[in-house]
Amino acid sequence: MQMPKPFVREAGAGAPVVCLHANASSSAQWRGLMEVLSPTCRVLAPDGYGSGKSPPWPQRREMSLEDEVDFLEPVFAQAGSSFVMVGHSYGAAVGLKAALRHPGRVSALALYEPTLFALVDAQAPPPNGADGIRHAVAASVEALGRDDRDDAARHFIDYWMGEGSWAATPPQRKPPIADAMAHVGHWTHALFKEPAPLEAFGRLDVPVLYMMGDRSPESAHAVARVLVPMLPQVTIVRFSDLGHMAPVTHPEAVNAAIAQFLGEVRSARGP
Repeated sequence: MQMPKPFVREAGAGAPVVCLHANASSSAQWRGLMEVLSPTCRVLAPDGYGSGKSPPWPQRREMSLEDEVDFLEPVFAQAGSSFVMVGHSYGAAVGLKAALRHPGRVSALALYEPTLFALVDAQAPPPNGADGIRHAVAASVEALGRDDRDDAARHFIDYWMGEGSWAATPPQRKPPIADAMAHVGHWTHALFKEPAPLEAFGRLDVPVLYMMGDRSPESAHAVARVLVPMLPQVTIVRFSDLGHMAPVTHPEAVNAAIAQFLGEVRSARGP
């Protein structure tokens, strides 16, 4: 059986950069970053399973982060023998898994709040810092059971962006987000059941930019408290007035930080 392939946006020429989007989003969230980086970089931004123009997860069993990485292997092949990974939220979690699989190829990572909640649960079983997203997802799944994707999206979006955010979302933007909620069970299984031990991420001895929003929910901060100390070459950037969805809501600030980081990585390597 032929493996499905992801849709990929591409721009620019130069050092390869692969950009992975958040849940309920698509590669379109990186259009601004692609404009910023394209003069010096070849930017590849794929749509994950069930997002944008990519096909849905084709199997009956639950999906894992390894499955997401498998799906993106054609993109990594396009990127070549060495590339930088950029990721936001779920995409950042997938990027970390890809870096574990390809330690000689992923040369640096720029991450905005990876959502590896399994690391929080492994440190201390619930109740813990991941309970907020655990409860929001349970409410979304219950709404899907009533065939109410709008209410499922409300629980999910309001958790990450604040109460009332779904109601304030422009009507034309709601349908693709609500449709994406059909995959919330797969996302949750992948993030909460991720088997890689915390120590594995200590082997990622490459430059890592770890971006955080001070207004993000506790679940995102709980992951950071566990994961950041394990990363050998980590630089932390905090955005005091921004939240978890800052790469979408305030792309200029986040994109500037990513561009600066990539410039510093290139300078450190020399000509």
